[in-house]
Amino acid sequence: MAAVIRVKDEPQAVRVANASRYGLGASVWTAEAVRGERLARELEVGSVFVNGLVKSDPRLPFGGVKLSGYGRELSEYGLKEFVNIKTVWVA
Repeated sequence: MAAVIRVKDEPQAVRVANASRYGLGASVWTAEAVRGERLARELEVGSVFVNGLVKSDPRLPFGGVKLSGYGRELSEYGLKEFVNIKTVWVA
């Protein structure tokens, strides 16, 4: 099932998408890759896939923003979530 909301243009589509309290992932579908990348940068989500479905991949950081979570799992960024870094400063 998918919700479909009609909008008049790209700026309104971005506003509607960003108005959500959640922000795990999004897909942008377009015949123009440059347009898709531009729109992807405007979306307030943890992951955006242009012309592809939202999915996790161990090589890529995955996680959300807003009420969809904090931090990332998977990839180098996910590994650092489980490390305690200690700072020692000596004057």
